[in-house]
Amino acid sequence: MNQTRIILPGGAGLVGQNLVARLKARGYTNLVVLDKHKANLEVLRQVHPDITAIYADLAEPGEWARHFEGADVVVMLQAQIGAPTHEPFVRNNIVATRHVLDVIKQYRIPHTVHISSSVVNSVADDWYTQTKREQEEIVVASGINCVVLRPTLMFGWFDRKHLGWLSRFMHRVPVFPIPGSGRYMRQPLYVGDFCNVIISSIDSRIKGQAFNISGLERVDYIDIIRQIKRATRARCAIVRIPYGLFYVLLKIYAVFDKNPPFTADQLKALTAGDEFEVIDWEGIFGIRATPFAKAMDETFNDPTYSHIALEF
Repeated sequence: MNQTRIILPGGAGLVGQNLVARLKARGYTNLVVLDKHKANLEVLRQVHPDITAIYADLAEPGEWARHFEGADVVVMLQAQIGAPTHEPFVRNNIVATRHVLDVIKQYRIPHTVHISSSVVNSVADDWYTQTKREQEEIVVASGINCVVLRPTLMFGWFDRKHLGWLSRFMHRVPVFPIPGSGRYMRQPLYVGDFCNVIISSIDSRIKGQAFNISGLERVDYIDIIRQIKRATRARCAIVRIPYGLFYVLLKIYAVFDKNPPFTADQLKALTAGDEFEVIDWEGIFGIRATPFAKAMDETFNDPTYSHIALEF
């Protein structure tokens, strides 16, 4: 049993849910999750009733700060990934980060793992990219002891967006549309591997560096879709449609859904042509990456976690 006290702000999302499961499997028991998404926080409580899960809006100063007292490590996971307006990105990527940093300094917490994103090196220029860049700059400039990890697009257990949503959509429609050629190179990162990188960072207390954690296999978007279809045994037909039509359909969808799972900005990012640096993170962090096909099978066919999906 490992009594290292670990605080996970924003820990009820994709990475946090996976990280809690893997930390517990390694013997960590003193875990505190802070999150403002009530439904996803309740999922966490049901799956892991033995950990402390606190409702907290980190963009507002409050009682949540007292949970940081005596902490050994903070893993900063809070992030706004998608939204139809600018304000949530500023509130959750910038304002909340400043508040968390203030509390880390107040309680002199010795080590922080900041979860940034590969988009800080992207050619994309949307609200998410802009605020994640600023967020990382704020963390680095704060002077705290920290390591910065920049993952690419992730998939795995509890995936409510991205590949998880695509898999559920695939089972609801007879035809699955692909924008343009579908030959948009991705470097998907299995969240299980990323969690192992985080745990290695916690154990080693590595600091003062930023690491680009990219998926090691380059896979075209259309081939990712085909792999999802195989893993989930979906019966839909995969059909290419013109990019412009796909973009217009997303814009129309966003009129009726204020929190769409896939936005026009994300379509632009998908087709931006980014290729992210691949470093030897297996060697640096002492882990082995899971092959893409095996990771997809674990994502969609694990008996314990595959059936659990978070809300948007």
